[in-house]
Amino acid sequence: ACDGDPCIVSKRLQKKGIILNPFVIGIGLEDDFKDSFECVGTYFDASDENTFKNVLGVVISQALDNTTAQINLLDITGKPTETNVPIILYDHTSGKVKDAFVHTLNYKGQPDTLVLDPLIVYDMEIHTLPPVRVDSVIIFSGTHTHIGANTPQGNLELRASPRITQSITCVVKPAGREEILHVQDFGTTQRYLSGTYDLEILTLPRIIQKGVHIKASAKTTIAIPPPGRVTIQTGVSGFGSVFVQREQGYEWVVDLSNSSERQVFQLQPGQYKVIFRSKFAQETAYSKSKEFRVSPGSSTIVKIK
Repeated sequence: ACDGDPCIVSKRLQKKGIILNPFVIGIGLEDDFKDSFECVGTYFDASDENTFKNVLGVVISQALDNTTAQINLLDITGKPTETNVPIILYDHTSGKVKDAFVHTLNYKGQPDTLVLDPLIVYDMEIHTLPPVRVDSVIIFSGTHTHIGANTPQGNLELRASPRITQSITCVVKPAGREEILHVQDFGTTQRYLSGTYDLEILTLPRIIQKGVHIKASAKTTIAIPPPGRVTIQTGVSGFGSVFVQREQGYEWVVDLSNSSERQVFQLQPGQYKVIFRSKFAQETAYSKSKEFRVSPGSSTIVKIK
């Protein structure tokens, strides 16, 4: 099925996860034959006895010498100081996972030494936020291979007032893009690759901060004011919503429950309007609205009669 073509044999074996890397020593072969063997493994041309001995020594050395590597996660200055992130190594040909570990600096502060199979070409996925991928990594037999990746990182601290009692989360997206990169809780610090991000803070109402720049080897802090506690008393269940005043007009914040006469919300500071109609009222004219203001940490009761 392979028509005697060693290249086809080699490729089919690799796709099945069978890795062969033979050393081919040719003695007086013509150029056409040389090309047919180079796709199989490492080809050496030995035209006489002395050359054959030298080549054989090189082959034995490459086969028996230790093969090691280190992964250099480079900071903004190009130094391998970034660490403590998970890394997954895949077989480039088969796509199968070959190794998985957390990157480590040794006691000298240098990337730890790894023993990797030189017969495998690796694809490396570094699980920073966002992840970094390096494809077709070649490990040189009998040597110490340095594998580099640019991963300068900075910290994003989300700081909430101690007066905020409920849990608040923040959706982090790459600047100008819609896919969600991470959901981070307030009161935590998370590392990201240096760059620009858009933040959507899930308060009431939501806070949108675009173009937040996270600098390498630095900490960016985002803080929000404490909300105010707002109690809305309608006296009867019904339908309605709370709106916040913006420059362009009012923006919807939250719906009122149609099965409750008293509701409590934690709202960010600002000017608001509540619009309500009893579920027993059959005319639009019975709709009511009321404006109110929320200050940081305040407690407000809004009564709709």
